[in-house]
Amino acid sequence: MRKILVIGIGAGDPDHLTVQAVKALNTVDVFFVLDKGEVKQELVDLRQEILTRHVTRPYRVLEGRDPDRDRTAGDYVGAVDDWRRRRADVFASLLESLGADEVGAFLVWGDPSLYDSTLHILEDLLARGVPFEHSVIPGITSVAALTARHRVNLNQVGKPVQITTGRRLAAGWPSDVDDVAVMLDAHCAFADVPPDTYVYWGAYLGMPDEILISGRVGDVAAEIVRVRAEARERKGWIMDTYLLRRS
Repeated sequence: MRKILVIGIGAGDPDHLTVQAVKALNTVDVFFVLDKGEVKQELVDLRQEILTRHVTRPYRVLEGRDPDRDRTAGDYVGAVDDWRRRRADVFASLLESLGADEVGAFLVWGDPSLYDSTLHILEDLLARGVPFEHSVIPGITSVAALTARHRVNLNQVGKPVQITTGRRLAAGWPSDVDDVAVMLDAHCAFADVPPDTYVYWGAYLGMPDEILISGRVGDVAAEIVRVRAEARERKGWIMDTYLLRRS
């Protein structure tokens, strides 16, 4: 039976890899990489740097083209489902190159369980009847990297924390929580929360051009919006995460 490893590689620093992940890398025959286009070539390059630095056995790298997702669709869930189906087709094509007794691996940004589609897509392939076994190696999330870089706890004593998206935050602050970690926010929803809220914001966490800003929303929101726009224009892409803490 072919075996697939889904390996979390951290938020951007090659040193984020765990010892478990390094051991797993050195059992792999074929690494599958999804090409996101020239704009995000840095993400592919980082994966190659990880392989060069940590893998000591022969291996192959197979690339597939990551399908584009309609980010303007009114039906958000439908657009994501369509994108995942097309992505699953790419995965299925890649797996055809894996020998019956070989091990393949997908290197997943952050941790495979947090806002990543790889596990959902592999379950889709299993439902289609594509035969393989798979295991998951956890990785450092962008949320963990963010709180470490700002030297703060994710939660307050005895209080819950919620991880959500910018889209959900824009619809209103989650009930019964004072601490909200936000991912996937292209529209800077933090700018509309109460000004006394404290924000810990970070972009390109773990990478050489990492950016960190913190302070009261009323004091730093405009700066974050400006810095974020400038960074996205300069690089062509941005990945940012932030923690909001109500006073």
